[in-house]
Amino acid sequence: MQITFRGAARTVTGSQHEIQSGGRRLLLDCGMYQGRRAEAAERNKNFAFPPSEVDAVLLSHAHIDHSGNLPNLTSKGFQGPIFTTSATRDLCNSMLMDSAFIQEKDAEFLNRRSTRRRRVIEEPPENPIEPLYTVKDATAALTQFRDVEMRVRTEVLPGVFSTTHEAGHMLGSTFLEIELEGKRLLFSGDIGRKNLPIIRDPEHACPADILIMESTYGDRLHQPLRYAKEKLAAIINETSGRGGKIIAPAFAVGRTQQLVLMVHELIKEGKIKEIPVFVDSPLAVNVTEAFRAHTECYDTETKLFLDRGDDPFGFRRLRYIRDVEESKALNDVRVPCLIISASGMAEAGRVLHHLRNNIGDPRNTVLITGFQAENTLGRKLLDGQREVNIFNEPIRVRAEVLKINELSGHADQNELLAWMEPLVRTVKHVFLVHGEYAQQKALAVAVKERYNLDVTIPDRGESFTL
Repeated sequence: MQITFRGAARTVTGSQHEIQSGGRRLLLDCGMYQGRRAEAAERNKNFAFPPSEVDAVLLSHAHIDHSGNLPNLTSKGFQGPIFTTSATRDLCNSMLMDSAFIQEKDAEFLNRRSTRRRRVIEEPPENPIEPLYTVKDATAALTQFRDVEMRVRTEVLPGVFSTTHEAGHMLGSTFLEIELEGKRLLFSGDIGRKNLPIIRDPEHACPADILIMESTYGDRLHQPLRYAKEKLAAIINETSGRGGKIIAPAFAVGRTQQLVLMVHELIKEGKIKEIPVFVDSPLAVNVTEAFRAHTECYDTETKLFLDRGDDPFGFRRLRYIRDVEESKALNDVRVPCLIISASGMAEAGRVLHHLRNNIGDPRNTVLITGFQAENTLGRKLLDGQREVNIFNEPIRVRAEVLKINELSGHADQNELLAWMEPLVRTVKHVFLVHGEYAQQKALAVAVKERYNLDVTIPDRGESFTL
Protein backbone atom coordinates (compact mmCIF):
# COMPACT_ATOMS: atom_id res chain seq x y z
CA MET A 1 0.00 0.00 0.00
CA GLN A 2 1.26 3.46 -0.89
CA ILE A 3 -0.11 6.69 0.59
CA THR A 4 0.67 10.01 -1.09
CA PHE A 5 -0.36 13.27 0.54
CA ARG A 6 -1.56 15.53 -2.27
CA GLY A 7 -3.15 18.31 -0.22
CA ALA A 8 -3.71 19.61 3.33
CA ALA A 9 -0.07 18.68 3.97
CA ARG A 10 1.53 21.23 6.31
CA THR A 11 -1.42 23.48 5.53
CA VAL A 12 -5.09 23.51 6.47
CA THR A 13 -6.88 23.56 3.12
CA GLY A 14 -7.10 21.36 0.04
CA SER A 15 -7.61 17.97 1.70
CA GLN A 16 -6.58 15.24 -0.74
CA HIS A 17 -4.84 11.95 0.06
CA GLU A 18 -4.15 9.25 -2.52
CA ILE A 19 -4.01 5.54 -1.66
CA GLN A 20 -2.67 3.04 -4.19
CA SER A 21 -3.23 -0.64 -3.50
CA GLY A 22 -3.31 -3.67 -5.78
CA GLY A 23 -3.32 -1.58 -8.93
CA ARG A 24 -6.24 0.56 -7.71
CA ARG A 25 -6.27 4.22 -6.76
CA LEU A 26 -8.49 5.60 -4.01
CA LEU A 27 -8.80 9.28 -3.11
CA LEU A 28 -9.67 10.48 0.38
CA ASP A 29 -11.37 13.85 -0.15
CA CYS A 30 -10.78 16.19 -3.08
CA GLY A 31 -10.78 19.65 -1.56
CA MET A 32 -10.09 23.11 -2.85
CA TYR A 33 -6.87 24.81 -1.75
CA GLN A 34 -7.30 28.36 -0.44
CA GLY A 35 -4.48 30.87 -0.09
CA ARG A 36 -2.60 33.25 -2.37
CA ARG A 37 -4.71 33.61 -5.48
CA ALA A 38 -2.12 32.64 -8.10
CA GLU A 39 -0.84 29.69 -6.05
CA ALA A 40 -4.36 28.50 -5.26
CA ALA A 41 -5.38 28.67 -8.91
CA GLU A 42 -2.35 26.64 -9.96
CA ARG A 43 -2.76 23.99 -7.24
CA ASN A 44 -6.48 23.55 -7.80
CA LYS A 45 -6.28 23.41 -11.57
CA ASN A 46 -3.60 20.74 -11.88
CA PHE A 47 -3.64 17.23 -10.40
CA ALA A 48 -0.43 15.32 -9.70
CA PHE A 49 -1.99 12.12 -11.09
CA PRO A 50 -4.31 11.28 -13.99
CA PRO A 51 -7.88 11.78 -12.71
CA SER A 52 -9.07 9.05 -15.09
CA GLU A 53 -6.99 6.52 -13.13
CA VAL A 54 -8.78 7.19 -9.82
CA ASP A 55 -11.20 4.33 -9.09
CA ALA A 56 -13.23 5.89 -6.24
CA VAL A 57 -13.39 8.86 -3.88
CA LEU A 58 -14.29 8.66 -0.18
CA LEU A 59 -15.57 12.04 0.99
CA SER A 60 -15.45 12.81 4.71
CA HIS A 61 -17.71 15.89 4.65
CA ALA A 62 -19.00 18.77 2.57
CA HIS A 63 -16.75 21.71 3.44
CA ILE A 64 -15.19 23.16 0.30
CA ASP A 65 -11.63 22.49 1.48
CA HIS A 66 -12.59 18.79 1.43
CA SER A 67 -15.07 18.57 -1.47
CA GLY A 68 -14.54 21.69 -3.56
CA ASN A 69 -12.34 20.31 -6.34
CA LEU A 70 -14.51 17.30 -7.19
CA PRO A 71 -16.06 18.96 -10.30
CA ASN A 72 -12.57 19.63 -11.63
CA LEU A 73 -11.61 15.98 -10.97
CA THR A 74 -14.63 14.64 -12.85
CA SER A 75 -14.29 17.13 -15.72
CA LYS A 76 -10.73 15.88 -16.25
CA GLY A 77 -11.67 12.23 -16.52
CA PHE A 78 -12.62 10.71 -13.16
CA GLN A 79 -15.67 8.48 -13.76
CA GLY A 80 -15.89 6.48 -10.53
CA PRO A 81 -18.19 6.71 -7.51
CA ILE A 82 -17.97 9.33 -4.75
CA PHE A 83 -19.04 7.71 -1.48
CA THR A 84 -20.45 9.87 1.33
CA THR A 85 -23.45 10.32 3.63
CA SER A 86 -26.81 11.54 2.32
CA ALA A 87 -26.53 14.74 4.39
CA THR A 88 -23.12 15.47 2.84
CA ARG A 89 -24.50 14.73 -0.62
CA ASP A 90 -27.37 17.17 -0.08
CA LEU A 91 -25.00 19.85 1.20
CA CYS A 92 -22.62 19.35 -1.72
CA ASN A 93 -25.57 19.66 -4.09
CA SER A 94 -25.79 23.29 -2.97
CA MET A 95 -22.14 23.98 -2.23
CA LEU A 96 -20.54 22.73 -5.43
CA MET A 97 -23.14 24.45 -7.58
CA ASP A 98 -22.59 27.67 -5.64
CA SER A 99 -18.82 27.34 -5.93
CA ALA A 100 -19.08 26.92 -9.69
CA PHE A 101 -21.50 29.84 -10.03
CA ILE A 102 -19.24 32.15 -7.99
CA GLN A 103 -16.19 31.18 -10.04
CA GLU A 104 -18.02 31.87 -13.27
CA LYS A 105 -19.29 35.25 -12.03
CA ASP A 106 -15.94 36.27 -10.52
CA ALA A 107 -14.20 35.44 -13.81
CA GLU A 108 -16.78 37.52 -15.68
CA PHE A 109 -16.36 40.45 -13.27
CA LEU A 110 -12.56 40.46 -13.46
CA ASN A 111 -12.56 40.11 -17.23
CA ARG A 112 -15.03 43.00 -17.62
CA ARG A 113 -12.94 45.21 -15.36
CA SER A 114 -9.78 44.32 -17.24
CA THR A 115 -11.51 45.33 -20.45
CA ARG A 116 -12.69 48.65 -18.97
CA ARG A 117 -9.20 49.48 -17.75
CA ARG A 118 -7.85 48.91 -21.23
CA ARG A 119 -10.54 51.37 -22.40
CA VAL A 120 -11.40 49.15 -25.36
CA ILE A 121 -14.90 47.94 -24.62
CA GLU A 122 -15.23 46.01 -27.86
CA GLU A 123 -12.19 43.81 -27.22
CA PRO A 124 -11.87 40.98 -24.67
CA PRO A 125 -9.03 41.00 -22.13
CA GLU A 126 -5.65 39.86 -23.47
CA ASN A 127 -5.49 36.93 -21.02
CA PRO A 128 -9.08 36.16 -19.98
CA ILE A 129 -9.52 34.44 -16.64
CA GLU A 130 -11.18 31.03 -16.82
CA PRO A 131 -13.19 29.58 -13.92
CA LEU A 132 -11.73 26.47 -12.32
CA TYR A 133 -14.93 24.67 -13.25
CA THR A 134 -18.43 25.55 -14.38
CA VAL A 135 -21.98 24.88 -13.21
CA LYS A 136 -22.16 22.21 -15.92
CA ASP A 137 -19.08 20.50 -14.43
CA ALA A 138 -20.57 20.61 -10.92
CA THR A 139 -23.85 19.16 -12.14
CA ALA A 140 -22.01 16.27 -13.76
CA ALA A 141 -19.94 15.58 -10.63
CA LEU A 142 -23.05 15.33 -8.46
CA THR A 143 -24.34 12.40 -10.54
CA GLN A 144 -21.38 10.34 -9.30
CA PHE A 145 -22.28 10.61 -5.59
CA ARG A 146 -23.29 7.39 -3.82
CA ASP A 147 -24.96 7.44 -0.40
CA VAL A 148 -23.57 5.40 2.49
CA GLU A 149 -25.22 4.90 5.88
CA MET A 150 -23.48 5.91 9.08
CA ARG A 151 -21.73 2.95 10.74
CA VAL A 152 -22.54 0.58 7.84
CA ARG A 153 -19.64 -1.36 6.27
CA THR A 154 -19.63 -0.74 2.50
CA GLU A 155 -17.55 -2.39 -0.24
CA VAL A 156 -16.28 0.64 -2.17
CA LEU A 157 -13.94 -1.34 -4.47
CA PRO A 158 -13.49 -5.10 -4.82
CA GLY A 159 -11.98 -6.21 -1.50
CA VAL A 160 -11.87 -2.66 -0.11
CA PHE A 161 -14.37 -1.77 2.62
CA SER A 162 -15.21 1.53 4.28
CA THR A 163 -17.26 2.29 7.40
CA THR A 164 -18.31 5.84 8.26
CA HIS A 165 -18.46 7.11 11.85
CA GLU A 166 -19.84 10.36 13.31
CA ALA A 167 -17.12 13.04 13.35
CA GLY A 168 -19.22 15.75 15.05
CA HIS A 169 -17.67 18.49 12.90
CA MET A 170 -20.67 19.51 10.80
CA LEU A 171 -23.90 18.05 9.46
CA GLY A 172 -23.17 14.63 7.95
CA SER A 173 -19.43 14.72 8.73
CA THR A 174 -17.61 11.43 9.19
CA PHE A 175 -14.31 9.82 9.91
CA LEU A 176 -13.56 6.80 7.74
CA GLU A 177 -12.47 3.29 8.72
CA ILE A 178 -10.97 1.66 5.62
CA GLU A 179 -10.04 -2.02 5.30
CA LEU A 180 -7.59 -3.11 2.60
CA GLU A 181 -4.65 -5.50 2.27
CA GLY A 182 -5.51 -6.95 5.67
CA LYS A 183 -4.91 -3.58 7.31
CA ARG A 184 -7.22 -1.00 8.87
CA LEU A 185 -6.66 2.67 8.01
CA LEU A 186 -8.48 5.45 9.87
CA PHE A 187 -8.90 8.83 8.18
CA SER A 188 -10.15 11.43 10.65
CA GLY A 189 -11.54 13.97 8.19
CA ASP A 190 -12.17 16.87 10.58
CA ILE A 191 -12.93 15.93 14.18
CA GLY A 192 -15.45 18.08 16.02
CA ARG A 193 -16.09 18.84 19.67
CA LYS A 194 -18.59 17.82 22.27
CA ASN A 195 -21.59 20.11 22.80
CA LEU A 196 -21.34 22.01 19.51
CA PRO A 197 -24.70 23.56 18.61
CA ILE A 198 -27.06 21.50 16.40
CA ILE A 199 -24.95 18.43 15.60
CA ARG A 200 -24.19 15.22 17.50
CA ASP A 201 -20.95 14.73 19.43
CA PRO A 202 -18.07 12.91 17.70
CA GLU A 203 -17.62 9.19 18.27
CA HIS A 204 -14.22 8.00 19.50
CA ALA A 205 -11.71 6.48 17.11
CA CYS A 206 -11.71 2.72 16.63
CA PRO A 207 -8.64 0.42 16.58
CA ALA A 208 -6.55 0.76 13.42
CA ASP A 209 -3.07 0.10 12.02
CA ILE A 210 -2.68 3.46 10.26
CA LEU A 211 -4.03 6.85 11.31
CA ILE A 212 -4.29 9.98 9.13
CA MET A 213 -5.40 12.69 11.55
CA GLU A 214 -6.20 16.38 11.26
CA SER A 215 -4.26 18.86 13.42
CA THR A 216 -5.89 22.25 12.81
CA TYR A 217 -5.74 23.26 16.49
CA GLY A 218 -2.97 20.89 17.51
CA ASP A 219 -1.14 23.54 19.53
CA ARG A 220 -3.94 25.06 21.59
CA LEU A 221 -6.92 24.54 23.87
CA HIS A 222 -10.38 26.00 23.29
CA GLN A 223 -12.34 27.96 25.84
CA PRO A 224 -15.65 26.37 26.92
CA LEU A 225 -18.43 26.87 24.39
CA ARG A 226 -20.55 28.88 26.84
CA TYR A 227 -18.19 31.83 26.38
CA ALA A 228 -19.15 32.05 22.71
CA LYS A 229 -22.70 33.21 23.46
CA GLU A 230 -21.43 35.71 26.03
CA LYS A 231 -18.96 37.19 23.52
CA LEU A 232 -21.55 37.30 20.73
CA ALA A 233 -24.00 39.14 22.98
CA ALA A 234 -21.35 41.69 24.00
CA ILE A 235 -20.25 42.30 20.39
CA ILE A 236 -23.83 42.77 19.13
CA ASN A 237 -24.73 45.14 21.98
CA GLU A 238 -21.53 47.22 21.75
CA THR A 239 -21.58 47.58 17.97
CA SER A 240 -25.28 48.38 17.77
CA GLY A 241 -24.81 50.84 20.65
CA ARG A 242 -22.47 52.92 18.50
CA GLY A 243 -24.75 52.64 15.46
CA GLY A 244 -22.62 50.17 13.54
CA LYS A 245 -23.11 47.03 11.47
CA ILE A 246 -21.60 43.64 12.23
CA ILE A 247 -20.23 41.85 9.17
CA ALA A 248 -19.65 38.16 9.91
CA PRO A 249 -17.87 36.14 7.21
CA ALA A 250 -19.19 32.66 7.98
CA PHE A 251 -19.03 29.25 6.41
CA ALA A 252 -22.41 28.68 4.80
CA VAL A 253 -22.47 25.18 6.21
CA GLY A 254 -22.48 24.85 9.97
CA ARG A 255 -21.19 28.19 11.20
CA THR A 256 -24.04 30.23 9.71
CA GLN A 257 -26.66 27.93 11.23
CA GLN A 258 -24.86 27.97 14.60
CA LEU A 259 -24.80 31.79 14.64
CA VAL A 260 -28.48 31.99 13.73
CA LEU A 261 -29.41 29.55 16.50
CA MET A 262 -27.31 31.45 19.07
CA VAL A 263 -28.81 34.81 18.10
CA HIS A 264 -32.27 33.23 18.35
CA GLU A 265 -31.47 31.99 21.86
CA LEU A 266 -30.01 35.36 22.94
CA ILE A 267 -33.13 37.19 21.76
CA LYS A 268 -35.42 34.74 23.58
CA GLU A 269 -33.30 35.18 26.72
CA GLY A 270 -33.44 38.98 26.43
CA LYS A 271 -29.63 39.32 26.35
CA ILE A 272 -29.27 41.34 23.14
CA LYS A 273 -30.99 44.20 21.40
CA GLU A 274 -33.34 42.86 18.76
CA ILE A 275 -31.54 44.15 15.66
CA PRO A 276 -32.23 42.98 12.10
CA VAL A 277 -30.25 39.87 11.12
CA PHE A 278 -29.57 39.08 7.45
CA VAL A 279 -28.23 35.80 6.13
CA ASP A 280 -26.97 37.05 2.78
CA SER A 281 -25.90 33.96 0.93
CA PRO A 282 -28.01 31.92 -1.48
CA LEU A 283 -25.82 28.99 -0.50
CA ALA A 284 -26.52 29.43 3.20
CA VAL A 285 -30.24 29.65 2.48
CA ASN A 286 -30.14 26.39 0.52
CA VAL A 287 -27.91 24.74 3.11
CA THR A 288 -30.28 25.73 5.90
CA GLU A 289 -33.00 23.81 4.06
CA ALA A 290 -30.69 20.78 4.03
CA PHE A 291 -30.21 21.23 7.78
CA ARG A 292 -33.99 21.25 8.22
CA ALA A 293 -34.26 18.04 6.15
CA HIS A 294 -31.69 16.05 8.13
CA THR A 295 -33.02 16.10 11.68
CA GLU A 296 -31.44 12.67 12.19
CA CYS A 297 -28.12 14.53 12.58
CA TYR A 298 -29.37 16.84 15.37
CA ASP A 299 -28.26 16.73 18.97
CA THR A 300 -30.73 16.54 21.86
CA GLU A 301 -30.87 20.31 22.49
CA THR A 302 -31.75 21.17 18.90
CA LYS A 303 -34.41 18.46 18.79
CA LEU A 304 -36.03 20.19 21.77
CA PHE A 305 -36.63 23.24 19.55
CA LEU A 306 -38.52 20.99 17.15
CA ASP A 307 -40.47 19.31 19.96
CA ARG A 308 -41.69 22.75 21.08
CA GLY A 309 -42.83 23.52 17.53
CA ASP A 310 -40.07 26.14 17.18
CA ASP A 311 -37.83 26.68 14.15
CA PRO A 312 -34.16 26.64 15.22
CA PHE A 313 -33.25 28.64 12.12
CA GLY A 314 -36.01 31.25 12.03
CA PHE A 315 -37.23 34.21 14.09
CA ARG A 316 -39.05 37.53 13.57
CA ARG A 317 -36.12 39.85 12.75
CA LEU A 318 -34.25 37.30 10.61
CA ARG A 319 -34.26 37.54 6.81
CA TYR A 320 -32.71 35.07 4.39
CA ILE A 321 -31.58 36.78 1.19
CA ARG A 322 -31.23 35.11 -2.20
CA ASP A 323 -31.76 37.94 -4.67
CA VAL A 324 -28.71 39.96 -5.66
CA GLU A 325 -30.66 43.22 -5.66
CA GLU A 326 -31.74 42.59 -2.06
CA SER A 327 -28.11 41.94 -1.22
CA LYS A 328 -27.04 45.25 -2.78
CA ALA A 329 -29.82 47.02 -0.85
CA LEU A 330 -28.09 46.09 2.41
CA ASN A 331 -25.55 48.82 1.58
CA ASP A 332 -28.35 51.33 2.15
CA VAL A 333 -29.34 50.00 5.58
CA ARG A 334 -28.56 52.80 8.04
CA VAL A 335 -29.51 51.07 11.29
CA PRO A 336 -27.43 48.58 13.34
CA CYS A 337 -27.71 45.07 11.93
CA LEU A 338 -25.90 41.75 11.68
CA ILE A 339 -24.98 40.52 8.19
CA ILE A 340 -23.86 36.89 8.02
CA SER A 341 -22.41 36.07 4.61
CA ALA A 342 -20.15 33.50 2.96
CA SER A 343 -17.35 32.71 2.48
CA GLY A 344 -15.96 31.89 5.90
CA MET A 345 -12.39 32.95 5.06
CA ALA A 346 -13.64 36.00 3.09
CA GLU A 347 -12.13 34.67 -0.12
CA ALA A 348 -15.18 34.78 -2.39
CA GLY A 349 -18.89 35.47 -2.51
CA ARG A 350 -21.09 38.32 -1.34
CA VAL A 351 -19.18 38.91 1.89
CA LEU A 352 -16.43 40.54 -0.19
CA HIS A 353 -18.87 43.24 -1.28
CA HIS A 354 -20.06 43.81 2.31
CA LEU A 355 -16.48 44.08 3.56
CA ARG A 356 -15.55 46.41 0.71
CA ASN A 357 -18.44 48.72 1.64
CA ASN A 358 -18.14 48.56 5.43
CA ILE A 359 -14.59 48.04 6.70
CA GLY A 360 -13.81 51.72 6.24
CA ASP A 361 -16.31 52.77 8.93
CA PRO A 362 -15.01 52.70 12.54
CA ARG A 363 -18.53 52.16 13.88
CA ASN A 364 -18.67 48.74 12.24
CA THR A 365 -17.32 45.38 13.39
CA VAL A 366 -15.92 42.50 11.35
CA LEU A 367 -16.65 39.35 13.34
CA ILE A 368 -14.38 36.37 12.62
CA THR A 369 -15.94 33.11 13.82
CA GLY A 370 -13.78 30.37 12.30
CA PHE A 371 -10.28 29.32 11.34
CA GLN A 372 -8.58 31.57 8.78
CA ALA A 373 -5.92 29.94 6.63
CA GLU A 374 -2.68 31.73 5.82
CA ASN A 375 -2.85 34.41 3.12
CA THR A 376 -6.67 34.55 3.06
CA LEU A 377 -8.42 37.90 3.42
CA GLY A 378 -9.93 36.76 6.72
CA ARG A 379 -6.47 35.99 8.09
CA LYS A 380 -5.13 39.37 6.97
CA LEU A 381 -7.96 41.15 8.78
CA LEU A 382 -7.45 39.00 11.88
CA ASP A 383 -3.71 39.74 11.83
CA GLY A 384 -4.48 43.46 11.98
CA GLN A 385 -3.50 44.60 8.50
CA ARG A 386 -4.66 48.20 8.14
CA GLU A 387 -5.04 47.98 4.37
CA VAL A 388 -6.25 45.00 2.36
CA ASN A 389 -7.00 44.32 -1.29
CA ILE A 390 -10.58 43.47 -2.24
CA PHE A 391 -11.23 42.86 -5.93
CA ASN A 392 -7.63 44.03 -6.46
CA GLU A 393 -8.34 47.44 -4.93
CA PRO A 394 -6.67 48.68 -1.71
CA ILE A 395 -9.22 49.32 1.07
CA ARG A 396 -8.35 51.01 4.37
CA VAL A 397 -9.48 49.02 7.44
CA ARG A 398 -11.07 51.24 10.09
CA ALA A 399 -13.72 48.86 11.38
CA GLU A 400 -13.06 46.89 14.56
CA VAL A 401 -12.01 43.29 13.88
CA LEU A 402 -13.00 40.79 16.57
CA LYS A 403 -13.06 37.01 16.79
CA ILE A 404 -14.97 34.26 18.54
CA ASN A 405 -12.76 31.18 18.69
CA GLU A 406 -15.02 29.13 20.93
CA LEU A 407 -17.34 28.12 18.07
CA SER A 408 -14.60 26.21 16.30
CA GLY A 409 -15.82 22.98 14.78
CA HIS A 410 -12.34 21.48 15.16
CA ALA A 411 -11.17 19.57 18.21
CA ASP A 412 -8.33 21.16 20.17
CA GLN A 413 -5.15 19.38 21.28
CA ASN A 414 -6.67 17.64 24.30
CA GLU A 415 -9.78 16.66 22.36
CA LEU A 416 -7.70 15.15 19.54
CA LEU A 417 -5.59 13.21 22.03
CA ALA A 418 -8.70 11.89 23.76
CA TRP A 419 -10.31 11.00 20.41
CA MET A 420 -7.37 8.87 19.26
CA GLU A 421 -6.85 7.02 22.55
CA PRO A 422 -8.78 3.82 21.57
CA LEU A 423 -6.30 3.04 18.77
CA VAL A 424 -2.96 3.74 20.47
CA ARG A 425 -2.36 0.04 21.23
CA THR A 426 -2.83 -1.05 17.63
CA VAL A 427 -1.62 1.87 15.50
CA LYS A 428 1.76 1.53 13.77
CA HIS A 429 1.82 4.70 11.69
CA VAL A 430 0.44 8.15 12.59
CA PHE A 431 0.35 10.90 9.96
CA LEU A 432 -0.71 14.46 10.79
CA VAL A 433 -2.44 16.48 8.06
CA HIS A 434 -4.76 19.49 7.78
CA GLY A 435 -2.75 21.83 9.98
CA GLU A 436 -0.06 24.46 9.75
CA TYR A 437 3.39 23.15 10.59
CA ALA A 438 3.70 24.81 14.00
CA GLN A 439 0.40 23.28 15.13
CA GLN A 440 1.44 19.88 13.80
CA LYS A 441 4.79 19.92 15.59
CA ALA A 442 3.11 20.77 18.88
CA LEU A 443 0.59 17.95 18.49
CA ALA A 444 3.32 15.50 17.47
CA VAL A 445 5.19 16.29 20.69
CA ALA A 446 1.99 15.83 22.72
CA VAL A 447 1.26 12.45 21.08
CA LYS A 448 4.80 11.31 21.83
CA GLU A 449 4.62 12.45 25.45
CA ARG A 450 1.21 10.95 26.19
CA TYR A 451 1.25 7.75 24.13
CA ASN A 452 4.93 7.21 23.23
CA LEU A 453 4.03 7.13 19.53
CA ASP A 454 6.19 8.50 16.76
CA VAL A 455 4.39 10.83 14.35
CA THR A 456 5.08 11.71 10.72
CA ILE A 457 4.25 15.15 9.32
CA PRO A 458 4.20 14.61 5.54
CA ASP A 459 4.96 17.33 3.06
CA ARG A 460 2.87 17.88 -0.04
CA GLY A 461 3.57 15.19 -2.62
CA GLU A 462 5.39 12.93 -0.17
CA SER A 463 4.70 9.18 -0.49
CA PHE A 464 4.98 6.33 2.00
CA THR A 465 4.96 2.60 1.25
CA LEU A 466 3.51 0.62 4.14
